[in-house]
Amino acid sequence: MYSLLVADDHPLFRDALQAVISGGLAESLLLEAESLAEAIALIEAHTELDLLLLDLSLPDAEGLEGLTKLREAFPWLPVAIVSAHQERQLVLDAITLGAVGYIPKSTPREALLAALTQILEGQLYLPADVMRRPPSPRMPSSTSAVTSTAHSERLARLTDKQLEVLACMTTGMSNKQIARELLVAETTVKTHVSAILRKLDATSRVHAIVIAGEEDLSFYRASRIR
Repeated sequence: MYSLLVADDHPLFRDALQAVISGGLAESLLLEAESLAEAIALIEAHTELDLLLLDLSLPDAEGLEGLTKLREAFPWLPVAIVSAHQERQLVLDAITLGAVGYIPKSTPREALLAALTQILEGQLYLPADVMRRPPSPRMPSSTSAVTSTAHSERLARLTDKQLEVLACMTTGMSNKQIARELLVAETTVKTHVSAILRKLDATSRVHAIVIAGEEDLSFYRASRIR
């Protein structure tokens, strides 16, 4: 049994989420809040919460402002974003700020349940279709250009198989899922992940995903084939 809280000012979405949870997560409890202030009050009253599902368009917290405040006030509470916005950079920014997942509101019912289950089991969830999109072109500042170059040099250190594993990681796959996808042993995936973190100078799996998310992995993989 899980205890969840959804902070969203759209009753129809809260009702839909309630139906998904009652139908797929037996005996789980879903609390509801229409604003960030109401969510904070409920969190303070229910310290047994397992997960907060946070919309990015609350009336008293726009964008990632709410996530930032919640992570500072309640670092013990996992927060996943549920949003109609599907910009790749927004997903990466949310993960960088500490979100444990990003679920588009357009996610079908079965996929939504699978995403919630994955997050509640302690895994990171990212929308694969969003993360596979190429990065949006941006005019780099001198600082961001240096950072991008550093990331590019580190990605170039990866082997072909490590690039494959990293590409799977960026879609939110667990080691077990990557093993099934690439038809290798899970222990082999763990070895590749450790090597990826070391070569990218990444402090965590999420950090590696953020670094990869700022580059176009398909370019590196395609360039190796030529």
